[in-house]
Amino acid sequence: MLYWSSPAQQIEFEEYDLANGMHVILHQDNTAPVVTTSVMYHVGAKDENPERTGFAHFFEHLLFEGTENIERGEWFNIVSANGGSNNANTTADRTYYYEVFPSNNVELGLWMESERLLQPVINQIGVDTQNEVVKEEKRQRIDNSPYGALSYGIAVQPHLFKKHPYQFSVIGSMEHLDAATLEEFKAFNDKYYVPNNAVLVVAGDIDVPEVKKMINDYFGPIPKGEPVERDFAKEDPITEQITATEYDSNIQIPALALCYRTPAMTERDSYVLNMIATYLSDGKTSKLYKTMVDENKSALQVFAFNRTMEDYSMYNIFALPLGEIPLEQLEKEIDAEITKVQTDLISESDFQKLQNKMENDFVSSNSSMSGIASSLATYYMLYDDTNLINSEIEIYRGISREDIKEVANKYLQKSQRLRLEYLPQPTNN
Repeated sequence: MLYWSSPAQQIEFEEYDLANGMHVILHQDNTAPVVTTSVMYHVGAKDENPERTGFAHFFEHLLFEGTENIERGEWFNIVSANGGSNNANTTADRTYYYEVFPSNNVELGLWMESERLLQPVINQIGVDTQNEVVKEEKRQRIDNSPYGALSYGIAVQPHLFKKHPYQFSVIGSMEHLDAATLEEFKAFNDKYYVPNNAVLVVAGDIDVPEVKKMINDYFGPIPKGEPVERDFAKEDPITEQITATEYDSNIQIPALALCYRTPAMTERDSYVLNMIATYLSDGKTSKLYKTMVDENKSALQVFAFNRTMEDYSMYNIFALPLGEIPLEQLEKEIDAEITKVQTDLISESDFQKLQNKMENDFVSSNSSMSGIASSLATYYMLYDDTNLINSEIEIYRGISREDIKEVANKYLQKSQRLRLEYLPQPTNN
């Protein structure tokens, strides 16, 4: 299928399926001699055995160990020696790998990703090596990082989700990884790292017929896997405020978190919540920052964001007090700003600024080949509509001031949230 966009965005692409079920998306842009090759797999933290959390993120590391034709430890050397860069990342919903190469190395990028999919080497040496790498990552980002458990959701998700696997963090449990057998890792690979659970994106300076032939040669022969079936438990509505306290030995200043369970990323209301988050806390002219940091001088920092996910999302507001200001005062000031959004329509001038900001963010997210590749993969896999790369801005344009008021009332109620005090770990005298 071929798609083209309105003049404002102009991201053309072609998409099709291989016989083995792998989805392919191609975007040709010959303005610079650069190409991104990427594969997104529909596997994330929510797909793990509750007794083996952390597998999806672990695989993000493990599958750089090597393949039948790429020697152990050589992946990054091959990429850099050919003028490229690469990375990977994992969420609750998917795992994404990509390379950026000079366009004359597009075939190398495709071959390497086909190797990762077809014949990765999963052995005890690799597992043991990456186990230590992941443990060190957890120490740096969470265990020894101020507010690490808060920023990575570890302190929030178990309170907001009781049935759905979003209750587990992406980095998972080190004890679970220690207890896992080599056979369990191989089984996880065989189940989720199959062509019919993946989308391949090639974006940049390409010759489309040539790239199609390469894709068919490298990915076409890879056997189709069993269909991945998902049937996650549905959460009961939150009908009264959840209160909780978590401690962090790395901090001296406490934090207040007000967190709401919100709808899936594909729901229109989720887009409205994105706008409300921007309105409340994006930049120094936003309502929460201006009131709490500038005027009242009650907060060192305050920010709101709608963390969108495939099945549910989380709308989080975090604030750090200035000096001896109690967390209760921060809560009152935050609630006062939310109440304004629920009671009155935001001003026309604020609304126009908000629309402009959403449009600028939308354009910026697709300003590079790697950004375009990531967006194409995400819109296909998690939204089931690749052409959102062109049309998503129309969703934002269609949101009214009345919608903002209505959605704030629908989701941002005290009785539907988690109130979390994130405190310094008490010292034992």
